[in-house]
Amino acid sequence: MSKTNQKPSRNGHNRTAPVELGYALSSEEHRPNDLVQDARRAEESGFSFALISDHFHPWTTQQGQSPFVWSVLGAIAHNTERLRVGTGVTCPTTRIHPAIIAQAAATVASMMPGRFFLGVGTGENLNEHILGEKWQPYDIRREMLSEAIEVIRRLWQGDSTSFYGMFYQVENAQIFTLPDELPEIYVAAAGSDSAKLAGNIGDGLIATSPDAKLTETFCGAGGDGKPAYGQLTVCYARTEQEAQETALKWWPNAALEGELSQELSLPAHFEQATKNVTAEQVCQSITCGPDPEKHWQAIQKYLDAGFTHVYVHQVGPDQTGFFKFYAQEILPRIEHIYA
Repeated sequence: MSKTNQKPSRNGHNRTAPVELGYALSSEEHRPNDLVQDARRAEESGFSFALISDHFHPWTTQQGQSPFVWSVLGAIAHNTERLRVGTGVTCPTTRIHPAIIAQAAATVASMMPGRFFLGVGTGENLNEHILGEKWQPYDIRREMLSEAIEVIRRLWQGDSTSFYGMFYQVENAQIFTLPDELPEIYVAAAGSDSAKLAGNIGDGLIATSPDAKLTETFCGAGGDGKPAYGQLTVCYARTEQEAQETALKWWPNAALEGELSQELSLPAHFEQATKNVTAEQVCQSITCGPDPEKHWQAIQKYLDAGFTHVYVHQVGPDQTGFFKFYAQEILPRIEHIYA
């Protein structure tokens, strides 16, 4: 294996720095105790970090789960020792007030010192409509997120805080349980405006596609030298056909393009939107099968686009096979390249 990424990437990150591989804890597919077990298995397999999704609903009823992420994180804190864990991602604007997110994140960071980070984003209608609040246009949601981050950081100073903003009010609030090391805040982005926000006020970037324009915009807005996390969705199985069938069954929403994933409000709507989706369409977005080279090439796309961290979402029930496959075939390549 040639050291193809030992050169400056397009966004200026030094690709001689070791890339880190992480694991995606898919709350939409797995029960809470299984998520805790999978976090421990990710650590044992050699993944250095994990991101856990924060949803109220799954995308489809087939996925079937959606536990409260902050309870699961507490259990993960006591079942792992080295794994860095973050939310991927939390929306701190509508369903939960940013003051409550500030307290929740501070508690988790206190339980896993130096190992927790807070990933935040503008959310999806799927999760944020449940209290009857208006689902705002993106420009307003971006402003809400910016103000929410300001609220969280003010409360993390540990002082009695009052805040009267455009969207949020906090009155004489003080967080008493704070970690010695405050968590970093990474901002999710799918377009240039969010990437600018991430670079300007975030400690890092989170994205779900290997888009070099995102990382370039992020770096140009103040993110140069900060970490960029990219989510890669895969489906390992014993055969490519089995993987394709599993991906279509459990993650048909991968085939949806544009703003649908932010705008649809119910799992039933996602099922209607993906009713005629084919396995071929789904596998254009999901790396399917047991070929290590295909998985490595998918990872390489993120590295070439300037991402410093890649976290892998294994679709479907077979997490055991995935961990064995990546421990044997993929993670050793990282060690070899940067040896």
